[in-house]
Amino acid sequence: MKLSKLFTKTRKTTVDEGQSKNADLLVKAGYIYKEMAGVYSYLPLGLKVFKNIEQIIREEMNKTGALEMSMSSLQDPAIWKSTNRWIDNPDVDVWFTTKLKNETELGLGFTHEEPITRIISEYVSSYRDLPFSAYQFQTKFRNETRAKSGIMRTREFVMKDLYTFCKDDAEHAVVYEELKNAYINTYKRLGIGDSTYVTFASGGVFSKYSHEFQTVCDAGEDEIYIDDEKHIAINKEVYNDQVLADLGVNKNTLRVAKSSEVGNIFSLGTKFSSALGLKYKNEAGEEKDVVMGSYGVGPARVMGVMVELLSDDKGLSWPAAVAPYSLHIVSLHKSENENAYAYAKDLYEELTREGVEVIWDDRHVGAGEKLNDADLLGMPMRVLVSEKSILAGGVEIKERKSEQSEVITREQLMTMYTKVC
Repeated sequence: MKLSKLFTKTRKTTVDEGQSKNADLLVKAGYIYKEMAGVYSYLPLGLKVFKNIEQIIREEMNKTGALEMSMSSLQDPAIWKSTNRWIDNPDVDVWFTTKLKNETELGLGFTHEEPITRIISEYVSSYRDLPFSAYQFQTKFRNETRAKSGIMRTREFVMKDLYTFCKDDAEHAVVYEELKNAYINTYKRLGIGDSTYVTFASGGVFSKYSHEFQTVCDAGEDEIYIDDEKHIAINKEVYNDQVLADLGVNKNTLRVAKSSEVGNIFSLGTKFSSALGLKYKNEAGEEKDVVMGSYGVGPARVMGVMVELLSDDKGLSWPAAVAPYSLHIVSLHKSENENAYAYAKDLYEELTREGVEVIWDDRHVGAGEKLNDADLLGMPMRVLVSEKSILAGGVEIKERKSEQSEVITREQLMTMYTKVC
């Protein structure tokens, strides 16, 4: 990508200065566009980051054998009334609704336990059909009273919601643990594993505990008690002596931290299968309700937390796994007739041919503007091409978070990135 061809531009200020760090920086850098409170559009750079996060999540879900599908956003009130989660339930106050021309009322899905249960009931009849899991990446709509925290809490967002279907609690426990580990691996791959903790929370009526994945973050809305040795945490809402005893942790070794939830998993028991007729026959021919689980993560929320956690006063800073581009070439030239321009152009074309994701600042603007924009955009590695670097033997490279740079040859750069790719 040539930066001159990117229709977005960096800004010196943002639309809602100070609303949240992640929204401020992402708008300023041209990654997202604010449509209205709690609603954002993803611009080319932002969409690349979003899709990279989504793909890592997808790969980890696929490793467990889960199958991807896609369900509709428009929802039939009837199935929601069967579980008492339609709009007349005061405990579910986030519905957006609409009407057809014939006045039939519909909902815009905010989660999908009911729809997937009804779908699966058409295909499961025997114990031989179980266990299995299915997931989707799908747009949800939630009528939040107050959308806040930038892209971390919005009224329209994509969620990866996965659902498991098992014969009994014992089988469910095995599948649940496998997916918990898949989540842990996901956050490691995203570069926030060290700061993200499996956090014990209330399990409701179906199990003793559910699990949140909480990332330590100054902008967090939650408070957790962390056991660093076990790398687990307890949500403040379930923190008591009984929980400490269950988990075998000493309150004197725990530390308190603000955190942001980046995922959650929990057991559903037979609440939805019983209400919507999802049953199977066991080996004895007896009819049983399917035991279910739900596993959610929002790629945009993860993206926002990564900005809050990893950015600095210069701008964004993306881990290589999710960055829009691996390399940001900055050529210091005033015209296309200079050596730096020709050298950078040739390098950009060669790297692109080799399949390296690279963005080149080919604009005819000052060095200061280019270097500031490189820091703001946050690619993992900056490659500076100047008359000075060419005379010194090649290019000057600098990692985004490093204050140190070094000159390496073009061949060394190609070896580094063609091996990685």
